[in-house]
Amino acid sequence: QVQLVESGGGLVQAGGSLRLSCAASGSTSSIIALGWYRQAPGKQRELVAVIDSGPRINYADSVKGRFTIFRDKGKNTVDLQMTSLKPEDTAVYYCKAELWRSVYWGQGTQVTVSS
Repeated sequence: QVQLVESGGGLVQAGGSLRLSCAASGSTSSIIALGWYRQAPGKQRELVAVIDSGPRINYADSVKGRFTIFRDKGKNTVDLQMTSLKPEDTAVYYCKAELWRSVYWGQGTQVTVSS
């Protein structure tokens, strides 16, 4: 099993920056990919960014050029640096770990961008 704990959310003005961090523990050697997803009120959870062991990185079109995902295998963390934030980035952000036969989610961290 893998446990994920997110941190770094908060309230920021439009145009500002935030850095989210996700710390993984447990069977971290079995992790194939780590990613960030978000869910806004009334909307489905969506991919923000994901990084695998390649490392190959994939970003949602809506965040390309503004968000950067970092993975530190030694520390078992995955960070999401968010810049030029927009009100539409407001959501609960979740960390996800993908293993061969299972996935794990963190509890989520709220990001609110005011206009």
